[in-house]
Amino acid sequence: MNEMKNASRQKAVLAGIDTGVYDLFQSLEELAELADTAGADIVGRFTQNRESEDNATFIGGGKLREIRDFCQQSSVDLLIFDGELSGSQLRNIEDITNVQVVDRTMLILDIFAQRAVSSEGKLQVELAQQKYLLPRLTGLGTALSRQGGGIGTRGPGETKLESDRRHIRRRITALEEELEKLGRRRKLMRRQREKNETPVIAIVGYTNVGKSTLLNLLTDSDIYVKDQLFATLDPTARELTLPDGQRAVIIDTVGLVQRLPHQLVEAFKSTLEVAASADVILNVCDCCSANARQQLEVTGKLLDELGCGGIPVVTVYNKIDLLPVSAPLPDSADGSRVVHISAKEQVGINRLLAAICSCLAESIEELTLRIPYSEGALPDFIRRKGRVLEERFEEDGVAIRALLHKRYKHQVAPYVSR
Repeated sequence: MNEMKNASRQKAVLAGIDTGVYDLFQSLEELAELADTAGADIVGRFTQNRESEDNATFIGGGKLREIRDFCQQSSVDLLIFDGELSGSQLRNIEDITNVQVVDRTMLILDIFAQRAVSSEGKLQVELAQQKYLLPRLTGLGTALSRQGGGIGTRGPGETKLESDRRHIRRRITALEEELEKLGRRRKLMRRQREKNETPVIAIVGYTNVGKSTLLNLLTDSDIYVKDQLFATLDPTARELTLPDGQRAVIIDTVGLVQRLPHQLVEAFKSTLEVAASADVILNVCDCCSANARQQLEVTGKLLDELGCGGIPVVTVYNKIDLLPVSAPLPDSADGSRVVHISAKEQVGINRLLAAICSCLAESIEELTLRIPYSEGALPDFIRRKGRVLEERFEEDGVAIRALLHKRYKHQVAPYVSR
């Protein structure tokens, strides 16, 4: 996926339908931010109230002709639809308007294609693109002839896109196998961290809420930071020394958006799974956003899908320096710990570090165990992985009172004294 260098910005029009399923105004605002990030200037917006999308043109023939006339008068380069279009809808809209068309998913895929740096990130983007293309081959004839023509055209290349379904399916299989290999390597690294007793802190949250700025501040790093969506795509790990002297690994993950295309959720689950093995999760949001609560819900839902239940979560409201002085500080909707900070102005960071230390301390449990001598390796495991407070050798086995991380409790559960 090659980023177009020094490409001129395209004039774009946004189009969407209001079916009452979600807030169209908010969604179009986000779509405008996405378009700006991809390299387009918005010169018009068109909406239509409908019970459901039109099968042929998504927005309806009358509204589409209105859009066509505006595009002709304003020399528009690009039509961006706030939804996911079928291949036939894409073809029909381009035939009527004679303007290049991309949908919300294509736009996000384009940004990801520009942002991917690591080999794994590039593989994940291509996998998402191929899965998106497969059911749309018959309707993308016009788009296929426009490779390199701007937003929505950055991808695997013309030869691959014109291949038949069998070839794309083979490519999808190859990409999934390669990502599985990388996933196994990541699991080995994760097990090594667990072996070394290194706590892991995962930073998750909506895109452009200041996650990378926070990571830079906490670890004195220089990760790329910019005020745009998806400035960070690949996960970044750094070492963090906590106030109590404990060393941890803190990992920044890819940002989320509302209605994130399912192709990307699936493709990037392996990257986001780092949160499922974390000891503490920092769910960061922009406290100045009108959608702050919604952003937290989007992230929380994905964390549930990844199996993160039971992991301590700290809700981090960032950018409090931008709040009006008289504005009340937001609280938590789910009962999690709440910390209010400004990563940019370095406000509230000590409170955040204290919350992390508190969460890590709570992940350690004091257990009283009676282990039979037949399980001779288990006491040594407890000595290596925990801290023995008391140990007695009795007639039927070893009685141990120890501090042990909750992640290991299942290995000693049969011998915990009730």
